[in-house]
Amino acid sequence: MTRALEGRGAVITGGGRGIGQAVARALAADGAAVLVAARTAAEVERVALELHAAGAAAFALACDVTQEAGVSELAEEARRRLGHVDVLVYSAGAAASAPLERVTLEAWNDTLAVNATGAFLCARALVPDMAVRGWGRLVHVASIAGLEGARYISHYCAAKHAVVGLTRALAVEYQGTGVTVNAVCPGYVDTALVTRAIENVMARTGRSRPEAEAAILATTGQVRLIRPEEVAAEVARLCRPEAAGITGQAVALMSGAPAP
Repeated sequence: MTRALEGRGAVITGGGRGIGQAVARALAADGAAVLVAARTAAEVERVALELHAAGAAAFALACDVTQEAGVSELAEEARRRLGHVDVLVYSAGAAASAPLERVTLEAWNDTLAVNATGAFLCARALVPDMAVRGWGRLVHVASIAGLEGARYISHYCAAKHAVVGLTRALAVEYQGTGVTVNAVCPGYVDTALVTRAIENVMARTGRSRPEAEAAILATTGQVRLIRPEEVAAEVARLCRPEAAGITGQAVALMSGAPAP
């Protein structure tokens, strides 16, 4: 254990499960004090209790990152609990699929709000203070859908492309301040979100679970689902001091080999 983030405060949105939960564990293992935020209080409280039991300084906050007032509260609570925020990992997200003619305006707005608007609000609330202190890490958990197109997810692709664009713009804006801004763009990850997508394919096509999973993986050329811990490891790498020279990157994570 390197404890590379000892003395640092980290905020993880979408931290109640899946990738966000894995990121919270990884950053806590690196020595950071963490505040885990998500909409569902019970989930983030469970994660914080787990980390606290393992000896980490960990706190939980129920927060809707699509609401400006909620993000302001998150920033205030993070400063109160952590003293200062040095790391922000934006892992909140939502996905849905439908052909273009069936994408409602509500679905479009909801997808953009959770994936892109929330990322903007959280960055605006927390990153400027990092620049003032001369050290900071912002990592967006985006998606391979933020780097290329795919069928039936026009709203999700648009939202994740926005996140990657925000990443690149902020990297330039904060260049030279000690703050780095990067995105991690995984393919399909073994999370509840992907499980629902597999189940939708099964329901629509009558395929078995292995067949439905294989069909989904074939769209990205993956041979298996990526584990949340693999994404978290890349996020943690970008948060450490030795990653000071890496900024403005959108790192694609694709499983081209069986799990180790």
